[in-house]
Amino acid sequence: MRILGRDDVASALKGLGPAVLDAVRSAYVLHGQGHSQVPFSSFLRPPRPAGSRIISLPAYLGGPEPVMGLKWISSFPANVEQGLQRASSVQVLNDLDTGYPQALLEGSQISSSRTAASAALASGALHGSRPVRTAGLVGCGTINQRVLAFLTLTHPELETVVLQDVVPGRAEVFAAELECEYPGIVFRTGDVAAALGAETVSIATTDSTYWLDLAAHPDRPSRQVILHLSLRDLSTESVLGAYNVVDDVEHAVRERTSLHRAEQETGHREFVHAEIATVLGCSEPPATDGTIVFSPFGLGILDLAVAQAVLKAATAAGLGTEAAGFDPGSHRVTAAMAGRAA
Repeated sequence: MRILGRDDVASALKGLGPAVLDAVRSAYVLHGQGHSQVPFSSFLRPPRPAGSRIISLPAYLGGPEPVMGLKWISSFPANVEQGLQRASSVQVLNDLDTGYPQALLEGSQISSSRTAASAALASGALHGSRPVRTAGLVGCGTINQRVLAFLTLTHPELETVVLQDVVPGRAEVFAAELECEYPGIVFRTGDVAAALGAETVSIATTDSTYWLDLAAHPDRPSRQVILHLSLRDLSTESVLGAYNVVDDVEHAVRERTSLHRAEQETGHREFVHAEIATVLGCSEPPATDGTIVFSPFGLGILDLAVAQAVLKAATAAGLGTEAAGFDPGSHRVTAAMAGRAA
């Protein structure tokens, strides 16, 4: 089994942005065509620290290069108060013939990359040929840092980014870091209203209180795209007043997401207008002048697709370690009988 640690994955991901976008797009299209298996995610919520959870995402992705495996990811929001990353993850890939574990990868970078790539792909598809010159980032953590990296690929015309974070000073620090990395983009900090003045807005917070009412900010651009990545920020009224796109209806409308809450209050799901696979297959964006909200639950097939791309790049570069002893070994009787004629 090949093991790729944090540094191996980081090295493999360098310059891999376009390949990651292609992998995520292909995964969505294959899923839309029915070439996948995505059981519901399982949530483990320990009694402390409050708000913490660990999620398992098993999945199978078919197509020309099928892959299957499991993502095991934790989210401990209190970590950030200690200067630690909120999320940690491991990704297991299994051999398609034997089921034996084939690779073990540090998964947090894969997870953030696939989330960011899916958001940027959605922004590109939902805006269509319209240029996007302004973006707002609500939440200045790892996810939105990766979102910006992929937005610069899907929207190379991007000129201005407005940053907002609930923690005083965090947006300013974030802006200073990004200015060095993207000298051609102007970075400004501001409140939520300022961030919501952008054409594309990515919301990635640790808040789960449905705190954001879009109607309270009526001066937002027409046909604005909201990338609702943290899934529990928007009020029910905001969901019902928008054109809603998801990655998978059955997955997105559950586990107390804003969409799930809207379903509980209305008794239906008619407010969900499209899945992203359908949008990616269209030559034109949705025909609406209103706000478009993309709420991706985060399908395990995306992690598989990106992990497979990372594993290929790492193997070609000689990264990682081969470790023996992660198969169950041979069986005395079946091994002796193997190859006998029936």
